[in-house]
Amino acid sequence: MKKKITLSNALMFVMLLTLGAAIACGGKVEGNTYEDNGGVVKIEFKSSGKAYVSTGPATNTCSYAESAKTVTLTCEGDKTVFTVDDDGDLNGPPGGFMTRLTKKK
Repeated sequence: MKKKITLSNALMFVMLLTLGAAIACGGKVEGNTYEDNGGVVKIEFKSSGKAYVSTGPATNTCSYAESAKTVTLTCEGDKTVFTVDDDGDLNGPPGGFMTRLTKKK
């Protein structure tokens, strides 16, 4: 029995493909570097959940975990939760040391 490709099946395929591409490309911090406006704070997200946080000349090794639109950074037992905005930038807790970090191109 031969199957016909209908317009609705073709549209569904295109929508699923687009959704898959958006999920695969969006929100990942691994392999990216983020920094604050003045470049004083910088976070480099590496593979296997490791991150390097630089504040001025000092660099600390930390860990991180991603979940949907949040990134939890853990340094020496202290956790900081960032939300990933639509531009791909990180927003930290209000009034915290790391409030907004932009993705370095």
